[in-house]
Amino acid sequence: MFHIALFEPQVPPNTGNIIRLVANNGCCLHLIEPMAFDLEEKNLRRAGLDYHDLAKVSKYANYLEFIVAMQGRRILACTTKGDIHYDKMIYQPEDVLLFGSETSGLPAEILASIAPEFRLRIPMMPNNRSLNLSNSVAIISYEAWRQHGFGGAK
Repeated sequence: MFHIALFEPQVPPNTGNIIRLVANNGCCLHLIEPMAFDLEEKNLRRAGLDYHDLAKVSKYANYLEFIVAMQGRRILACTTKGDIHYDKMIYQPEDVLLFGSETSGLPAEILASIAPEFRLRIPMMPNNRSLNLSNSVAIISYEAWRQHGFGGAK
């Protein structure tokens, strides 16, 4: 299955929504610290409803620890600075969909470490900055899953 990674998430309800999402699409969620909240925060728990026990969630102290854990997998940066439309990517099992924080996205040094052909974007109307993080995760992760026939779904 696919992996979703959130780099330094800032908004508890977004992460809660994503926890609910991964419980439903079978992806593994990876949270890269520091985070602006605790996983037990009330807003996060409310957004995730009762899906926390159904989701596969891992935490990493920093990006380097995360990179070591993901060794051997393709990391796809999901960013407004990407040139490849997300629906043009041919996703592979075990791909990692890396998303930046809600306030600043992925840092330049992380983007620079990912080849341009692995920097994905969601098309938007001109003069708009970005979509909500949990919406972006849903759009891209479901496209990856769709390409693999929604394996495991009923």
